[in-house]
Amino acid sequence: MTTTTRQLPAHEWRTYFDAFTRKHLRPQAESAGIVTIQAVSLRIGDQVFAENARLLGISYDPHGKALEVQLEGDDHMVFTPSEVWVLEGDRDDVIATFELVRPDGIKEILHVRGGGPMERVRAAGGFR
Repeated sequence: MTTTTRQLPAHEWRTYFDAFTRKHLRPQAESAGIVTIQAVSLRIGDQVFAENARLLGISYDPHGKALEVQLEGDDHMVFTPSEVWVLEGDRDDVIATFELVRPDGIKEILHVRGGGPMERVRAAGGFR
């Protein structure tokens, strides 16, 4: 499998994330993905915001300049990201990895995996 990391131009963020959500996360509720969200920087170290959370969608609002990661039971917002990088399909179980660079230099990494019903049970530690 060939993979490449590429920077998404800001004018493509809304269209890209809408298409990504339609293709990988919807329209069926059972097609939600699993996401781990972490922040990385020298100043704050590594922090995990969500681990193996059910991902329902990702959207970007160009007017509010906010990227919303829609999770089951919660949402995660990244305000005024300055860069978005994407690596799609870097492993068989990984749909995509996103790197969101915030204006303060902190990088938020989203690791998105497929998440059918069996994957959710496996991600929760139900199968070995």
